[in-house]
Amino acid sequence: MKTQVYDLIGDIHGQHGKLKKLLEALGYERQGLEISAPWRHPGGRKVLFLGDYIDRGPAIRETLHTVRAMVDAGQALAIMGNHEYNAICAATPDGQGGFLRSEKRNRGGQRETLRQFIGFEDEWELWKLWMKRLPMFLDLGDLRAVHACWDARAIDQLSGKTIEDPAFLVRTASPLMEEFRAVETLLKGPELKLPEGSVFYDKEGIARKNVRVRWWGLSRSHRIGEIIMPEPTEAEVEVPEQALAELPNYPLDHPPVFFGHYWFPPHRQRMPLAANIACLDYSAAFADNALTAYRWQGEQVLRDDHFFTV
Repeated sequence: MKTQVYDLIGDIHGQHGKLKKLLEALGYERQGLEISAPWRHPGGRKVLFLGDYIDRGPAIRETLHTVRAMVDAGQALAIMGNHEYNAICAATPDGQGGFLRSEKRNRGGQRETLRQFIGFEDEWELWKLWMKRLPMFLDLGDLRAVHACWDARAIDQLSGKTIEDPAFLVRTASPLMEEFRAVETLLKGPELKLPEGSVFYDKEGIARKNVRVRWWGLSRSHRIGEIIMPEPTEAEVEVPEQALAELPNYPLDHPPVFFGHYWFPPHRQRMPLAANIACLDYSAAFADNALTAYRWQGEQVLRDDHFFTV
């Protein structure tokens, strides 16, 4: 049986113009002029979208239509990103006069999405239903995809469940629940708490007391600066051995896994992070940065020359 080959595409964030150019460069052909026309590859390749279709960019509605059209036509698979999940939670009442995610934490990121759906409010309601049905991960046997982190423990907790179930959605948004921690890990990545008095400033200048860290190639001893994501720093604080042991640590003998989420700087060389690990988010949400894909041919050891960017 011939292996289905995929072009995996990282976080689009409403940059539909970049998506169109990337699909064209990859050899896909649009099957019509209407907004919902799918794209097909004459050689039978398919796309696997890694989440974060909404927020930030200038053409969010067009991006959603392109992704869904390809999925509905059997030309693509798509998973959920943290921005889709946050949009759902920010619109779901918590039964106490608020929402599952507070307006303060989430509306800023969604402001551009909501603005672009002015006049299309009924359509936005349908998009939220569609986003609820997106899987949080895909295991295709020889290939895996997740938005931020592949953690076997979290995946076991979430397998067979869907946030279309209102009760389950509430549990995923409740910080005291195991389901909350599982979703946070898969869609946002594992975090470590910084020592008292230490602060890390993220890409948007927000002070963080917790930092995202990598989840592969971990040993029994690391400085926090060695494993911080997306780029190492000079931070010399040793990570406690117990904290390291609790982090997911993806084995080298497992299938290749692809993800986005981490906003790698656009000047960084496109290459695997390990033999079976690849991130495809190189900050394409910003206007001047290119969208990145990986042309997977079925290989289990990933290759530098299979990264593709326009």
